[in-house]
Amino acid sequence: MSDQTADVARIKESARSLSKIHREFTGNANPADGLGVEVLGDRSLVETFDDFGDNWKIHRERLTDEIEKLSKILSTAAQTYEEIDHQLAEALRGTDKQATSGKGGAK
Repeated sequence: MSDQTADVARIKESARSLSKIHREFTGNANPADGLGVEVLGDRSLVETFDDFGDNWKIHRERLTDEIEKLSKILSTAAQTYEEIDHQLAEALRGTDKQATSGKGGAK
C-alpha cells in the first residue's frame, strides 16, 4: 500500500483561491483603460498603456482559461478524495462488524 496522504482542506482552499483569482482576472482589463493625456500626462505613455492593454488582454484570456481549468481539477480532486475516504471507511466498518460478530475475519 502507498503512504500517500491528501490535505483535502488545502486542496479546497487552493481551488477557492484560484476561483477568486479567475474572477479578478476576468473582471479587470487594462488598468489604464480610459485614461488619457490629461491623467497620464504624455501621449506616448497613453500609447504604451494601450499597447500593453491589447497584449495583456490576449495573455489574460489564456491565463484565465488555465486558472479556471486548474480550479476545477482541484475541486474535483478534493471531492474524489472525500468520496474515496468515505467508501474506505464504510468498507472498514463492514469488515469490523463481520469480525466482531464472528462471521469472518482473522482467527
